Amino acid sequence: MRRRDFIKAVAGTAASWPLSAHAQQNNKVAKVGYLGPSSLALEHSQVDALRERLHQLGHVEGKNIAYVFRWAEGHDARYPALAAELVSLKPDVIVTTGTPGTLAAKRATSTIPIVFASSANPVSAGLVATYSRPGGNVTGFTILGPELEGKRVQLIKEAVPALSQIAVMWNPANPGIVDFLHQTRAAAAALNLTVKPVAEVAHADHLKDAFTAIAAAQTQGMVVIADRSLLAHRAEIVNFAAAERLPTIYPYRGYVDAGGFMSYAPIDVDQFRHAASAVDKILRGVKPGDLPVEEPIRFELVINLKTARSLGLEVSPFLQQRADALIE
Repeated sequence: MRRRDFIKAVAGTAASWPLSAHAQQNNKVAKVGYLGPSSLALEHSQVDALRERLHQLGHVEGKNIAYVFRWAEGHDARYPALAAELVSLKPDVIVTTGTPGTLAAKRATSTIPIVFASSANPVSAGLVATYSRPGGNVTGFTILGPELEGKRVQLIKEAVPALSQIAVMWNPANPGIVDFLHQTRAAAAALNLTVKPVAEVAHADHLKDAFTAIAAAQTQGMVVIADRSLLAHRAEIVNFAAAERLPTIYPYRGYVDAGGFMSYAPIDVDQFRHAASAVDKILRGVKPGDLPVEEPIRFELVINLKTARSLGLEVSPFLQQRADALIE
């Protein structure tokens, strides 16, 4: 082999070494901060997906990577203080999920890279400049919310053909999901569905009032709009829907796993695996502003047939066949 070719071969091999080899040479332990909306108990599948993918990419916990977590436990007001704590620990990158938490992290630092595993509309929320060139220190993954909200309304109507009125539960304090409410209203109007009431839950303390308003309206179904802080209160929301015998479609599978009726959404753990790939690239030197915001490519319809039976619903064979998962 000629000397020039040998040098090229060696250089190419070095560039493809796993990060663990570089870390061992430099005694560098990468620190990844994680700012979550609920708790490890409720987000363990997402955290596991993130960690497992990073491990596959050569980041070995206890060897060349460490994680620090801060949890909002369903209270958006806690985000600024938690984000400031994470920034003070000087992580190499911060992983967030949901628009409010990502905004808090962005306000806390303009230099530490931030990867959001899920955001409704990162451009309108001010997280990034554009999808293709985010710029700054933030990038991540959108959930394509507005298109999905219309699909959810169609699905709940298909599951409950006699449906004529639906309640909507949403978090008006989340700047990324205003379009979701508009899309839900438009989809309902197209199907001759009345939307009443629109129950606002900007804080956990508002849940009780929202439940009271929905129960008083004697509505026939409910749509919960995508918001990670609401997801943190999935048990209360699912239990309310069961007590009111209210067929409900949700924006995350976690609700259905907790006993909710049905969900249609991007596959949640996929978002976190992709987020791990972005974290890996950043730890290897890629600037977050150069990583385009990505959209989900896989979606799933999940139906809880046990809950359907408790609601007195008979889910059509055709809808069952279209489901990606049936919970018995």
